[in-house]
Amino acid sequence: MNKIISIVNQKGGVGKTTTAINLAASLAVLEYKTLLVDADPQANSTSGIGFDPKDIRTGLYEVLVNEVPAEDAILETDYKFLDILPSNIDLVGAEIELISVPNREKLMKFAFSKIKENYDFIIIDCSPSLGLITTNSLVASDSVIIPVQCEYFALEGLGKLLNTLKIIQSGMNPDLQIEGLLLTMYDMRLRLSNQVVEEVKMHFQQLVFDTIIQRNTKLSEAPSFGKAVISHDADSKGAINYLNLAKELLFKNGLTKINPFEVNTTKQTNS
Repeated sequence: MNKIISIVNQKGGVGKTTTAINLAASLAVLEYKTLLVDADPQANSTSGIGFDPKDIRTGLYEVLVNEVPAEDAILETDYKFLDILPSNIDLVGAEIELISVPNREKLMKFAFSKIKENYDFIIIDCSPSLGLITTNSLVASDSVIIPVQCEYFALEGLGKLLNTLKIIQSGMNPDLQIEGLLLTMYDMRLRLSNQVVEEVKMHFQQLVFDTIIQRNTKLSEAPSFGKAVISHDADSKGAINYLNLAKELLFKNGLTKINPFEVNTTKQTNS
């Protein structure tokens, strides 16, 4: 399987970058060749996996604007099965520079078509917006994972995002699927967190991943060390949650016989 998955939600602070980094690293640990694409000018995925964005001379901006081949911008990480296509602040100007380019929404799809066969998974960390770069990500993707924060405004903006996905599906990418909604920043001690879980599952049912990402100090610490949480503390709840998410993703795509109920059992044991 060669699959491109965008991590998307126009709402900020819901765990997109955390999910992109740690899902990609978990898939790599499970020995699936994975590419992490940083499609956010803030470049947090780039720094969070151990690279200084200020040192990036060739990244996603050059691929989209200057037509540099994607393979020339890809860097190896400390993980055997994980590469990164990095970003830096230059990407913020791409939307303006590409505004008059023909088929500008398909630039990323064209660039990735030449490298897709090299990877089992390409995970795209999208910016908290629904602009041209995010549209490019959605047009290039086979599916999306939508992180949903277990807090008061959890469903705020989801309708707009789902409408955007329908527009992409109706025209530029009819094969785009929703891989699942991922509940993040869950605190089992809070009634509100449990209410959000119930509400999201009631509204979206089978679209919601069984795995839930719990609030975890190690998840917050790991980026400051330029590491995924599985390297920072493999025994932490955060590492176990994201490894379970990777296993559930593999199961949903027919790449493993691990039952999602086994994933749930592991998750509950470590709650």
